[in-house]
Amino acid sequence: MNLLKSILTLAVLLAVSSVWAQESALWMRYPAISPDGKTIAFSYKGDIFTVSSEGGRATQLTTHPGYDGKPTWSPDSKTIAFASDREGGMDVYTMPATGGTPTRLTWNSGSESPICFTPDGKKVLYKANILPDAGYTQFPSGVQTYAVSVNGGRPEQFMTFEASDINFNKAGDKIVYHDTKGYEDNWRNTTHLRLPVMYGFMI
Repeated sequence: MNLLKSILTLAVLLAVSSVWAQESALWMRYPAISPDGKTIAFSYKGDIFTVSSEGGRATQLTTHPGYDGKPTWSPDSKTIAFASDREGGMDVYTMPATGGTPTRLTWNSGSESPICFTPDGKKVLYKANILPDAGYTQFPSGVQTYAVSVNGGRPEQFMTFEASDINFNKAGDKIVYHDTKGYEDNWRNTTHLRLPVMYGFMI
């Protein structure tokens, strides 16, 4: 009898905690701390917010019926790139870190999302579902990495194979990335690559 009461009590407590979690859920996603360490950007209910890294009230930077997410900081902490479907497909936008009118950088009909800025802050690297040609067969998805100027313009292919979570070293001549060859490899393979000067933004 005591065991039955304990089980019923536990079931009630779990049900109550589940309801409380649903009512209190914040659904904050994609936290990104600024390079100067002062501010955290994040996505909440499809908009971009920032908050001091020391805590406090968050500031809403975007207000749009479309979805805004994946905020990414420029090296000087003054600009945020983010992904948005406000014009239909998911594209890359930038805006001042203090808020303002977003600038659209990509116009492809596929899905794009920012990865990082180049060390000089002049370009944004982003992932795009763009196959280089009809014969491309790389596993798993054919997602490519492109670079586009923060002023807009024609994108250029940055890497010819799939890579995730790209970051530059301080000198800007190497990157570290996840070598994506399968669905689970994000947790297994990390490698680095010395970049050629041909990309035009090496320091």
